[in-house]
Amino acid sequence: KIRKLDLFVFEQVCSTLARWAQSGMGWFPVAVNLSRRHFHNPDFLADFYAIAQRYQIPSGIIEMEMTESIFFDDESIHFVKKTVQEMHRLGFLCSLDDFGSGYSSLGLLQNFDVDTIKLDRRFFQDLSVQKSRDVVECMISLSQKLDIETVAEGIETDEQLDFLRSIHCDLIQGYIFSKPLPVPEFEAWLHQNLK
Repeated sequence: KIRKLDLFVFEQVCSTLARWAQSGMGWFPVAVNLSRRHFHNPDFLADFYAIAQRYQIPSGIIEMEMTESIFFDDESIHFVKKTVQEMHRLGFLCSLDDFGSGYSSLGLLQNFDVDTIKLDRRFFQDLSVQKSRDVVECMISLSQKLDIETVAEGIETDEQLDFLRSIHCDLIQGYIFSKPLPVPEFEAWLHQNLK
C-alpha cells in the first residue's frame, strides 16, 4: 500500500507543479519521499517517469528522497547505485534524507552519486556545544568538496539559522520559515513572502 500511496502523492505533486507552471508561477523544485518498498521492483521508476511525462515535468525539478534504511546488504547497495544512475538518466534528482541518523553515511557518500544530503535535525539541537558545531561544519565542507548540495532539516531558531548561514549551508528547512502547509496555504504563504 505504501507504494500506491507514494505514486498517488507523486501524481499530486506533478499535477500541482504543472498547474503552477501554466498559471505563470514557474517551476518549483520539489522533493518526494520514496519508500524502500519500491526497491523490491527493479523497474519501479518507470511508473514515476510515466507520470512525470504525462504532466510534462522538466528534468531537474523533482528530487527523489531516499533514507539510509534502503541499504540492506551488498546486493541491495549495487541495485540502489544503479537505480540512482537511472534516476539521473530519467531527469530526477536524488537525495539522502535524515543523513547522519544511520551508521553508514560516509560510505554512502563515497559510493553513490546523490545530488543532495539532508542533514538530520538532531545535529542542530545543541549548537552551543563546540563539538556539535565542528561536526556540522565538517559535513558541509565535505559536501562542498564532493559537489553535493546540503539541506539542514528541522531548523527552528535564529541561532541555528545564523550559524548555518555563516558556514554556507546551501538550503535550510524548518519551522523558522514555516510549518508544513497544505497546497492552498503554501500558495498564500508564497504570494505573501515573494512580494
